[in-house]
Amino acid sequence: MATKPLSVDDKVSRFDRIIYYRLFFIVAATAAILDRGSKWIVQKTIPNGAYDSSSMIEVIPNFFYICHIGNTGAAWGMFHGKSFLLALFSLVALALLYFFRKSLGLRNIFVQLSLGLVTGGILGNLYDRLVFNHVVDFLDVHLGFYRWPAFNVADSAILIGVLLFCYYSFKEEATRKVQEQQ
Repeated sequence: MATKPLSVDDKVSRFDRIIYYRLFFIVAATAAILDRGSKWIVQKTIPNGAYDSSSMIEVIPNFFYICHIGNTGAAWGMFHGKSFLLALFSLVALALLYFFRKSLGLRNIFVQLSLGLVTGGILGNLYDRLVFNHVVDFLDVHLGFYRWPAFNVADSAILIGVLLFCYYSFKEEATRKVQEQQ
């Protein structure tokens, strides 16, 4: 069912706006639920601190493992021990996404998909920080001699969402430049 784009002058109810942004809400909720569900399974089945070869689950030999660590920092150990500060940063990021939703183009379906992934990922990690004072990381990838820092579904959703948003933004800018030249 196609939805007519809203114009700036349209007076619409809050319910109509929620329906219009339904893909955003569905994607954000799905990403957050998948993240929390996967973390719950890991928390119930693997002891926290399982980050050595004897306690990890080998999924793909010498490449992909399931572990269980509590990360009080961000990617690559940045801001280690600053979980509260990172929770505040997450809240600020969510507020900025809300306040700049129009200029970010949230009425576009592709943008709803990408920012829904980002929002769901932020919510998933924010929940962990507020409830456990750390983020549950459990996906462990080894690339030859390099061991990628453990991550989770929320981190994956954020990364994929950001990459999709960048792709869309560059594509739209290129299309705009081509149209200007014609």
